[in-house]
Amino acid sequence: MSEFLIPAANFSLPGVPFDAEAQARVMYWMGWRVPEIAKALATPESTVKSWKARQKWDEAEPITRANECTYVQYMRLVMKPEYSPSDVRDIDVLGRQLERMARIDKFRKPGGNSADLNPNIANRNKGPKKQARQNLIGPEDQAKLIAKFDEGLFDYQLTWKNSTAFSTRAILKSRQIGATYYFAREALIRGIETGNNQIFISASRAQANIFRRYIVDFVFQATGIILTGDPIRVDRGDDEDGNPLPPFELTFLGTNYKTAQGYHGDVYIDEFFWIHGFEDIDTVASAMASQKFYRVTYFSTPSTIGHQAYPLWSGERYNEGRAKADRVKVDISHERLKDGFLGPDGVWRHIVTIEDALLGGCNLFDLDKLKLKYSIEQFERLFLCQFVDDAKSAFPLRLLRPCMVDSWERWKDFEPYAVHPYAGEVWLGYDPQESEEGDNAALVVLAAPRDKKSKFRVLDRIQWRGLDFQQQAAEIRKLTEIYRVTEIAIDVTGMGSAVYQLVLKFFPTARAIAYSPMVKMQMVLKGQNVFRNRRIEMDQGTHIDIAAALMSIHPEQTKGGKQLTYVARRSAETGHGDLAWALLHALFCEPLENTDGESGKKTRVSISS
Repeated sequence: MSEFLIPAANFSLPGVPFDAEAQARVMYWMGWRVPEIAKALATPESTVKSWKARQKWDEAEPITRANECTYVQYMRLVMKPEYSPSDVRDIDVLGRQLERMARIDKFRKPGGNSADLNPNIANRNKGPKKQARQNLIGPEDQAKLIAKFDEGLFDYQLTWKNSTAFSTRAILKSRQIGATYYFAREALIRGIETGNNQIFISASRAQANIFRRYIVDFVFQATGIILTGDPIRVDRGDDEDGNPLPPFELTFLGTNYKTAQGYHGDVYIDEFFWIHGFEDIDTVASAMASQKFYRVTYFSTPSTIGHQAYPLWSGERYNEGRAKADRVKVDISHERLKDGFLGPDGVWRHIVTIEDALLGGCNLFDLDKLKLKYSIEQFERLFLCQFVDDAKSAFPLRLLRPCMVDSWERWKDFEPYAVHPYAGEVWLGYDPQESEEGDNAALVVLAAPRDKKSKFRVLDRIQWRGLDFQQQAAEIRKLTEIYRVTEIAIDVTGMGSAVYQLVLKFFPTARAIAYSPMVKMQMVLKGQNVFRNRRIEMDQGTHIDIAAALMSIHPEQTKGGKQLTYVARRSAETGHGDLAWALLHALFCEPLENTDGESGKKTRVSISS
């Protein structure tokens, strides 16, 4: 193959002493054989072999061989007294090759990086790095969200969607018809379309976070994007000219109106009929949406006609301070509001009962079972949007409301999603299912006061249905493995007796409560004393079902008319205030005479008539 190689004479450099050894090395790397090299250089073959062995020509790396061959050829050309056009071209090509091999050599050394191979990388790194855009929802993803939002809406939700032109909306609704779920999505879509900030206020921070969970799930399901942050700042992408569109924020608040100041945007207020201090929070919320392109949406199940929010619903708030001639009368009947109606006070109102929801396509309920599950009063309030006149209640809302707090803000030692949520002493109150086809079984997890200054706290409430006595006892046992339970109180009437006997096997000090008019009166008196002295706290967002159950308890004469007892309104076909009685059972573990918070003073006796 030597006839295809550059002749040795071409490696001679004018004005440079001839280096036969270097010439031989380059020729060898170019493919010449040792005898050919010896002949061309007029050098003994043994000498060439000794150069080859001493300098380890065969062990040289390819980059070393290429670099030296290129260098020799480059020097041969640049030392010529005159350059032809082809010489100029070749010198440029060989120079770039030498530069490239120098970068490769630097890259191969310790500490080398990709910038050594490509100078453009180093130049790019000199400038400020472009930050990745967080929570970016571009036009394609926006289209997906809007399409998914429109899927599967019930008729009453379509009514809400068509009411977005009204600046103030107030909605009275049945429980569990998907209002929070709907308005979380509506708010996101409105933020995307308008750039308005979206602010969510609930009876507690825990309740407000339900909005956040619905929004995050909605975006992930539709687009695969995981929204992060609290508040969530949403990037809407760029306009047609490539300019960034203004982002918007999703802010989730409890009812601490002092921290709510300074925000502006569309406001959603969930369960506004259960918010303590509604007038204060409403003043701040209305200010946040005071600009003409913002709106306020209130929605809730009803509580009592004595609640601070009732004048807003009835229209009396509009009439306050106005001359008689300027006052308006607002029709808040179901017949007037079942399809939505804009009142003369500028508030668009809507009532959606469970029966309206069923007619509107919501097939998520079994109406007959719900009527069996709840008392008449509870069913009317929770599902038929009836307000309660709690004047005769043993636990009117005005008694309960001061004890309802935002647990996420107040309870720093409680982690509801932890394996062991609370380290302190816990009492369990249990109201068993009366029969396999009867009421719900209800259990309340109550944190006992640590000292005289601390309070009872309702950590959790659980309801079961359709469990036999063995299954009910097993569920109670699970809770003793999660919490440090020191008291369990169980109603032993009916199926409760069997549950109690099983509980005794793993918790020998469990208390049996045998119902009688006197015992029920004592439990109610104990509960009233605890609430009146504000020695108890429960979450004002997630525990409104306990408040509702307590409000349903009222005094009643026994059949003989000789004694006074306490009952939840019921009939032979309906249940009663299970959660309320479960809470009263737990509180009854503390003696009646103990009103100063010394929870250590307990007796270990069964309670009966």
